[in-house]
Amino acid sequence: MKLSGFILLAVLACTGCVRTNNVYEKMYFFPKHEWSSNVKPSFNFEVTDTAALYRLYFVIRHADAYHFNNIWVNLSVKSPDSTIVLKREFTLADAQKWHGTTVDDIVEQRIPFDKNNTPVPLKKGSYTFTLQQVMREDPLQKVLNAGIRVEKVQ
Repeated sequence: MKLSGFILLAVLACTGCVRTNNVYEKMYFFPKHEWSSNVKPSFNFEVTDTAALYRLYFVIRHADAYHFNNIWVNLSVKSPDSTIVLKREFTLADAQKWHGTTVDDIVEQRIPFDKNNTPVPLKKGSYTFTLQQVMREDPLQKVLNAGIRVEKVQ
């Protein structure tokens, strides 16, 4: 009985300290596990806290059998007062292994939009992020989901 009480106390202590800073995370599901360049998932969210800094991530889930160690994506970001389009390469693997978390044959990766993962201020209002894969293989095989994640820096 003492051991189970200690384990319960340890679990409660560890989970009590965890603070989430996730503001928004959405994924688009590709039904055939292929991402065609004409499929452009779009994600909308509102910013209300302008005093905070935010980190922005590209999120991808792909099969272990994905053919490349990278992915090129056009990111369109429509903010309350402007729209920018970036062409960005995200590295998914090195010579040894996939980056991210692997469970069975599925790999999930959260990769910063900014290579330095620098927090940025966001203006109050509505934001729309649109993703388009721009790889030579079209449709891009073995991609299950793609999306974005926005975290508030605490």
